[in-house]
Amino acid sequence: MYLVTGGAGFIGSNLVAALAARGAEVMVVDRLRHGEPGREKWRNLAKHTIAGILPPEEIEDFWADTAGAIDAVLHMGAISATTATDGDLVAATNVTLPHWLWGACAERGVPLIYASSAATYGDGAQGFEDDLRPEALAALRPLNLYGPNEYHKGRMASVVFHKFNEVAGGGAARLFRSDRPGIADGDQKRDFVHVDDCVKVMLWLLDNPGVSGLFNVGSGEARSFLDLVRAMSAAMGQDDRIEFVDMPTDLRGKYQYFTEAPLARLRAAGYAAPMTRLEEGVGSYVRDFLMQPDPHR
Repeated sequence: MYLVTGGAGFIGSNLVAALAARGAEVMVVDRLRHGEPGREKWRNLAKHTIAGILPPEEIEDFWADTAGAIDAVLHMGAISATTATDGDLVAATNVTLPHWLWGACAERGVPLIYASSAATYGDGAQGFEDDLRPEALAALRPLNLYGPNEYHKGRMASVVFHKFNEVAGGGAARLFRSDRPGIADGDQKRDFVHVDDCVKVMLWLLDNPGVSGLFNVGSGEARSFLDLVRAMSAAMGQDDRIEFVDMPTDLRGKYQYFTEAPLARLRAAGYAAPMTRLEEGVGSYVRDFLMQPDPHR
């Protein structure tokens, strides 16, 4: 049995889908809560057979009752919003729970795969190296992933999802103006990685339990927001329609202008599969999911 925390969320539900396709037994740890009609989190799991859905507060009791039955823990559950302001909730969810899982897995010898966010690297001033040294980790100051099953995330869903809805609604794709000298409007760059690449890496880690470490997972290539909108428009069969707007006040100083994942450590560990290029990934997401009656995987 695999325990997937955050299994009804964006990355988690795509991982659950991949594990279910392998015939694995999966227990999801998550809260479904309420959601906008058509974007409820339960829809992310509706097409796959799972062992059950466990509330996060019951994970310790479940762990105690299933000694020897859990083959691996894949911890995807976290507060991912970069604008979160409840420090106690963030600490409990993003610090205390991972520490407990780490200790519990280490005690039983159960593999733990833990996904974090590119937001960990903040504005990029400290670089993007997956460096395990305590002094390197201490220097990080936390401040884009895209693909199916992100629809419940609201404002924190990917740029592709939001721009698609703007253009599909008859408007223009709205991009933030640059507020940094030397960077043109729309030329802010991110390492846009398709969720399928993240899932493939996690499955590879499951299949190679001898591999251990901290690894960046991305496309390895920074691309501009203009590149992304152009790829999306091409997939939709439309000409580019772009409008530049001022950045919201609450994002100023927190917005990442450049991210790029160094993949050297991941490649050195033995992961050889190619990463999905922006045009291919965005095209597939738009055509195979966003433009379909039911966009869920």
